[in-house]
Amino acid sequence: MTSKTALITGATAGFGKATAERFAKEGFNLIITGRRKERLEELAQTLKNKYNTESVCLGFDVRDRDQVRANLETLSAEWRKIDVLVNNAGLALGLNALQDGDYRDWDQMIDTNVKGLLYVSEMVMPWMIANKKGHIINVGSIAGTEVYPGGNIYCASKHAVNAISKAMRIDLLKHGIKVTQVRPGLAETEFSMVRFKGDAEKADNVYKGYEPMHADDIAEVIFYVSSTPTHLNINDIELTPNAQANSYTVFKQ
Repeated sequence: MTSKTALITGATAGFGKATAERFAKEGFNLIITGRRKERLEELAQTLKNKYNTESVCLGFDVRDRDQVRANLETLSAEWRKIDVLVNNAGLALGLNALQDGDYRDWDQMIDTNVKGLLYVSEMVMPWMIANKKGHIINVGSIAGTEVYPGGNIYCASKHAVNAISKAMRIDLLKHGIKVTQVRPGLAETEFSMVRFKGDAEKADNVYKGYEPMHADDIAEVIFYVSSTPTHLNINDIELTPNAQANSYTVFKQ
């Protein structure tokens, strides 16, 4: 393989799917992961037809460390030469006050957003260290530096991603591996449908009265931070719709 390789988690929809297409457009080979393997295979075929992209589809749940390790260990030596890891898999569940929360939602958010990121990274970091190069891009959130009403555990999980990203930057510095955190605000994807557990009306209301960001916007930024010169690292980048000032202030018309 002569092209660069990107591994993107949560590539079945939203930011991950858009990011896969953005990297494919630039000639990258792709390792795409997610729980819905049929969606990964459909995406891989689409990208093969459009860009002649070579893809490996790995269907697993990042919350399950054994699944993560078993799947990533199937990669050949060539496919382990990963240039860019995009830790994108994540979700929010519910918007309840903490005292009204569901511990099962808490577990799923923490296990996906925090532990899932760690489980994938612990496999890929040694490969990048051996290759003496690489770039880890962690998709955090504006909620990783601020807390909004009802956000509690989701915000906590993204605060953890913020801290982990800073720690990775320190720990991987001597190996020449870049680390960037991308922290989006409101973007219209499946995110709110998942948060509200299929309640389309609630999900749609999140994005009414202003123009939110879209998955392609975030994918463009993720690719941009990955394309900087070797001597330059973007540590952290926050992006919001023009109508959003912070995690809890949105101007709706």
